[in-house]
Amino acid sequence: MAQDGPRAAEAHIATAAASGMLQGRRFLVTGGARGLGAAIVRTLAAHGATGLIVDLRVPEGAELPWPFAAADVTDEGAMREVTEAYASEHGPFDGVVAAAGIVPSWQSPEELDLADFDRTMAVNVRGTVVTVKSVAAILPAGSTIVAIGSLNSWKGDPNIVSYVASKHAVLGVVRSTALALGGRGIRVNAVAPGPVATEALLSRIDSRASSTGLDRDASLARSAGLTALGRLATEQDIADAVLFLSSPLSAAISGQLLPVDGGIL
Repeated sequence: MAQDGPRAAEAHIATAAASGMLQGRRFLVTGGARGLGAAIVRTLAAHGATGLIVDLRVPEGAELPWPFAAADVTDEGAMREVTEAYASEHGPFDGVVAAAGIVPSWQSPEELDLADFDRTMAVNVRGTVVTVKSVAAILPAGSTIVAIGSLNSWKGDPNIVSYVASKHAVLGVVRSTALALGGRGIRVNAVAPGPVATEALLSRIDSRASSTGLDRDASLARSAGLTALGRLATEQDIADAVLFLSSPLSAAISGQLLPVDGGIL
């Protein structure tokens, strides 16, 4: 099964003429230097948006369309510093994508590493809250916030209790923030990816092969077989869903979790 990546995303954007519907919009994208976050940045930029990428580091050789700032999303002071610096020079953000996140190793409930649990909750939940808090006061009417949830925002998994807990919590943050900010004309939503063949997922598949007995192709094929469409969602599929929720096309949608998983029913 072919892996989605930057070239695939660029080809998709080239064949689907960019609309410019985000022209003049400024976005903050956390976790935007790699993986799903990078695909989201490329797609938003192709439709006219500018903005700031926040991540821990930039992968060697990466070409980013927007300025980059190194910061840990769990650090409120660092996030406020980088967002205020950008806004003072370029103007306030009117779009946010909280894409920074981590997936822990498989652990049974009785063997759960609580330090690992705390780190997962910190990055996935606190990181989302800190990201929103760092810019919420200055978001103008018409702004959008999109968090990266998961199919595990609604579905359990016996092997990754901490991840499931964190993504359930992200959905709670989204719904509550949508109610809090809706009166100011700010929409808050989340996308719920299923398995996506990112480098990170492929690495996890490799590390689990001894316990699952499945190599990459077999594991991806099994996951694809669980979907209505018979295929996994790609990075570009996720980025397109974020584009939709960040655009006027979703003007009456807020507080929702949009599954992008090929149809896991």
